[in-house]
Amino acid sequence: MNRKGTVELRHLRCFIAVAEELHFARAAERLHIEQSPLSRAIKELEEDLGVQLFERTTRSTRLTRAGQLFLEHVPRIFTALQQARDSVKAVANGFHGQLRVALSDGITPSRLPALLALCRQEEPEVEIRFFEVPLSQQIKGLHDDLYDVGFAQSDEVGDGIVALPAWSDALMVAVPARHPLLIHKRIPLDELLRYPLVLCDPQVCEGLAKHVERVLRRVDMEPLVAERVATSDLMMALVSAGFALGLAGAAHIAASRESGVVARPLASRVPPLTTYLLRLDSDPSDELARFIERVKAIDLPETPRPARGRNPDHPEELMP
Repeated sequence: MNRKGTVELRHLRCFIAVAEELHFARAAERLHIEQSPLSRAIKELEEDLGVQLFERTTRSTRLTRAGQLFLEHVPRIFTALQQARDSVKAVANGFHGQLRVALSDGITPSRLPALLALCRQEEPEVEIRFFEVPLSQQIKGLHDDLYDVGFAQSDEVGDGIVALPAWSDALMVAVPARHPLLIHKRIPLDELLRYPLVLCDPQVCEGLAKHVERVLRRVDMEPLVAERVATSDLMMALVSAGFALGLAGAAHIAASRESGVVARPLASRVPPLTTYLLRLDSDPSDELARFIERVKAIDLPETPRPARGRNPDHPEELMP
């Protein structure tokens, strides 16, 4: 029987479970239902869409090409539904607006608290919600109206997105205490690459990872990457333990709770880590326009600047 127009959320939940488990019995167990209603829900969904979503044999279950494409879209339905619920709750709690802010690559310590304090002071009736996502997901979410604005350490965002420089942070080497490299006040790249490194995972921190990769490519030596991590906290913990050297923003190293980490600048002049504000290339709402103005107003002393009257091309004068 043709069931067009009868897709329900339960069909989508069943689809996601099977698509992620690729096993009907495990998906049914995950959903706390019997396997037969799960199979029936998938069949109803396929009839409604007019396509086969899964190829099933006695030994395996896998997504068809149509199923893979459908899986790219379905999670956004649940994200939008959750955001609608959150918006209703926000109104019930006295808020009169909402900004959805995506964060990729982390955000410079002290910037976010300062920004939130300014927003709360000037416009407390607007609720601000944060979503930590990879850069590719942030870009897609901005296009799909899942986020109003975002932050990332990359301006390679494609058409339709505006990337505005928000603030910068010096790229520094995180060195374990009592490490031989500490004889250098400024560490040469070729010396740095003689030791194992712990770097950010490009799947999680794409902008930062690309920036570091461009810096390391300046020397014709292959870096020895001991570990790739998702957070600066884990990077600093591994550095403190003497596991490897790290590369991160000066503010992240300074904010580390690990006492056995020393920050050293690189000997050669390298571009700072710039955090960009990302938004759609269209007229911002009044709330978003005011938020952008507050971002511009955040100006903390951790941002390195050359002293007045000095030669900005001289590498040592740009280093902290």
